[in-house]
Formats: sequence, C-alpha cells, structure tokens
Amino acid sequence: PRGADPVPPGVTYGAMARRKTKSDPTPSETPAPADRYPARGLTALVLTLRRLALRAVLIAAAVALALIVLFRVLNPPMTWTMWSESRRLGAIDQEWTDMSDIAPVMRRSVVAAEDANFCTHWGFDMAAIRQAMDAGGERGASTITQQVVKNVFLWQGRSWLRKAIEATLTPPVELVWNKRRILEVYLNVAEIGRA
Repeated sequence: PRGADPVPPGVTYGAMARRKTKSDPTPSETPAPADRYPARGLTALVLTLRRLALRAVLIAAAVALALIVLFRVLNPPMTWTMWSESRRLGAIDQEWTDMSDIAPVMRRSVVAAEDANFCTHWGFDMAAIRQAMDAGGERGASTITQQVVKNVFLWQGRSWLRKAIEATLTPPVELVWNKRRILEVYLNVAEIGRA
C-alpha cells in the first residue's frame, strides 16, 4: 500500500516487531528491575509470620480444648502455681479430695464468699463486673469458674493478656464441666495465699 513501511518477510507488528537475536534474553531470563517490587521480600516474610502465628494460636486452642475435655474426668495433676511454689519452697504437699469428701458447709461457704451467683451464671457475673467497673477496678469480679481457669490453665498475676485468655477459656469450661466439677476443682487447686 502507498505510504506503508516495507515489512520484511517473517516480521510482524506489535510485540514481535523486532527480530530476535542470539544475544536477546528470553522472558524468563530477563531480570526484574530491583525497584519494581521493593516490598516483595517483606510481604512474603509478613505472610509467613502471619501463617505461623495463626498455626500457633490454632494449636494452643486445640490443646486447651483437649485439656478442658480431659480434666472433665481426670484431676489436673499440677497447676502453674503449684509448680512455682514447689520450686520456691522445695516441695509442696497436695492431696486431691473428692467432692463427696468435702463438707457441705465448706462448699456453701466458698460459694457465699467468692461467687454468690455461682449457680445462676454462665461463667461471668455481669452485675459484679459492672459494679467493679463503677468502683474503678479497685475490686475484682472474677467468678469461681474464672478462678478455676486461671489456676488450672494459666498463671497468677494481673495482665490484659491473661485476662483475655481467661475470658476465652471460661465459656468452654462452663459448657464442658458441670457446676459440681468446677467447684470440686476450685476447692482442690485454688491459691489461698503464700505459706
């Protein structure tokens, strides 16, 4: 056609308009410019760390749920507090007492002193929590179930992390254990004070 550039045979327009020579790299050999994807390595690291963190959380949750189910029928052998106290004192003496061997007056006294609404709540006493918040957090609002979770599965001390884990584990304990079992475990593992 008139005014058209002459095109040698075997050459096409567009991406293939230039002839390949032996010195031209193939697309797979062409290095990507270093500044084109500067965060690629960082993004891969972040994704790997997220995956590892998620796996760790899922494994911890599975272990916690397995222990909750196991301790429904088996007595917890030792708590973190017992272990730390045995290291501090050299040894501790703890003997498990079945609920049937604990005086009824002791059971009632603990419920009256520690958690008057124990038989009616699902692990959290919302009225006591509101009262504690109104008082500026100067008094605690932990139920017997929350104290069992803290003593059996967690550590002593005040921290938001421990409280968050305690709040997460309390409903499954209430769901899997009955109130009698919760009270029995509490009476056997509760931290009363230092010897």
